[in-house]
Amino acid sequence: MEPERAVAAGEVVLAVEGLRREFADGSVAVADLSFRVHRGEVVGLLGANGAGKTTAMHIILGLVTPTAGRVRIFGMDPVKEREAILRRCNFASAYTGLPGNLLVWQNLMVFGKLYGVKDLRSRIGELLEMFEIGHLRERLTSHLSAGEATRLHLCKALLNEPGLLMLDEPTASLDPDIADKVRKILRRIQRERGIAILYTSHNMRDIEEVCDRVIFMHKGKVVTEGTPAQVVSGFSENSMENVFIRIVRGGDLEEAAAGEGIRREPD
Repeated sequence: MEPERAVAAGEVVLAVEGLRREFADGSVAVADLSFRVHRGEVVGLLGANGAGKTTAMHIILGLVTPTAGRVRIFGMDPVKEREAILRRCNFASAYTGLPGNLLVWQNLMVFGKLYGVKDLRSRIGELLEMFEIGHLRERLTSHLSAGEATRLHLCKALLNEPGLLMLDEPTASLDPDIADKVRKILRRIQRERGIAILYTSHNMRDIEEVCDRVIFMHKGKVVTEGTPAQVVSGFSENSMENVFIRIVRGGDLEEAAAGEGIRREPD
């Protein structure tokens, strides 16, 4: 196995090139998807349910094999160098579960050992306090509320101080106060540690406050990308929520976006 390669400031952490995923019935979930995420950058991957973003995320995670295209993480091939890559990545989703028969701290201990986290007990305590669930460390995971479980997933995702963090609806089930705190925590960690984050959410406030750049998918294709402000301006709207609604209700907007001068960020 090759030694880990350091990621310099501004270096490409995640490169997705020409991804395509077709199914046996001929349907296409992802069509020629290409983008890059640099160190210290938060990129939002957006779209309605069925737009292809979850399939794209699963391909990046190595859970789905693409029909065509490739992924490079830290410059490495995720098939040939999977173990080296996984040590430096992590993932959290509001829609996955952790073993419910384990206590909160036990779940984090298991994952921390898998990642080889040093000073693990201290790290677990730090993260539980950061997300304000330290008082739940002795509770069975199955007894957590949906919002508490979401925060536990975020603790798990940050255990190994990843260089690439992939988040699927990280504020789902959180009340507005906790969601605001989580957004601020993620932004602070991203700034302080230069983490690259790929972020999916239907909460447009999340996107506007957290993401440096967004990529909108519709029917498996990218219809527009840029900073949140650029995308909102390009569609002559006043919010990301209105842009989202317009894309979802307007069908295939690729040609319309080009005609309106929507900014497309280079790969």
